[in-house]
Amino acid sequence: MNAFVQNQTRHYCSFLAECAVDALMDEVNLTPKPALVDRRGNGAHHDLTLELMERSAQSLKPMFEAMALAALEQGTVSQHLREAIGQLGRDGEAVMLTETQGVNTHRGAIWALGLLVTATALNSQKTRNIKASEICQIAAEIACLEDRFIPEQTESHGQFVQKKYGAGGAKLQAQQGFPVIMHFGLPQLRASRAQYHPEVAARVDSLLAMMATLKDTCVLYRSGELGLKRMQKGAKYVLELGGYATDTGKRALQFLEIDLMRLNASPGGVADLLAATLFLDRVEQL
Repeated sequence: MNAFVQNQTRHYCSFLAECAVDALMDEVNLTPKPALVDRRGNGAHHDLTLELMERSAQSLKPMFEAMALAALEQGTVSQHLREAIGQLGRDGEAVMLTETQGVNTHRGAIWALGLLVTATALNSQKTRNIKASEICQIAAEIACLEDRFIPEQTESHGQFVQKKYGAGGAKLQAQQGFPVIMHFGLPQLRASRAQYHPEVAARVDSLLAMMATLKDTCVLYRSGELGLKRMQKGAKYVLELGGYATDTGKRALQFLEIDLMRLNASPGGVADLLAATLFLDRVEQL
């Protein structure tokens, strides 16, 4: 590989990493988000702040860039690529935890966005016409490969919820090609834009469309099936009223947030998928 090609490759990998970080920054700064960290406050989280989430997102840029580079070097979905990005993800998580002094800010986002960045880099070798559906399919192929080098860990919150409630969690979403994003998040984002809603309203509506559908393991862990049902029902109701762009929708969203805060039900899984949705939207347009 000559110097010019190397430079272009690194520039493209840096671009994809910036898109991923921008998506995380856009997600955390989107306001209002019920029971989630946003520009108003910490939502239902006592250990998170907007500033902490922003620093965490910025710390992940080298990891995303390295994942994209690994994809371009490998050129195809393979066991070796799966395990390479798995190790890069663990290294990136360690950097994140150092930056946040041990607070888990973006573990779920590392999984989802790491796969999508890798898949986008692979897809770009085949076509200039980047499509979210193709990226998600490639990501699913990668996610279906098991990483043989994952160290033994204590049971995560997501694994506990999967055993107790049978919810598939982030791993299954990825292995299925992110259906909640493709069938609800992205279509709602673009439908709200098409109705000339402000971008903030379109993004809030996208969040609500996924809240109305996803079995969010964060909500299940924090508030059980009651919290999940209230989240899904409340989000669906806001959309039925016309979404966040309408006055009635705004009022309904306020009541939904009061309900979720009372239940300590923070939809962290949906927040990760919103960042992934914004990433896919960005790279498809660019």
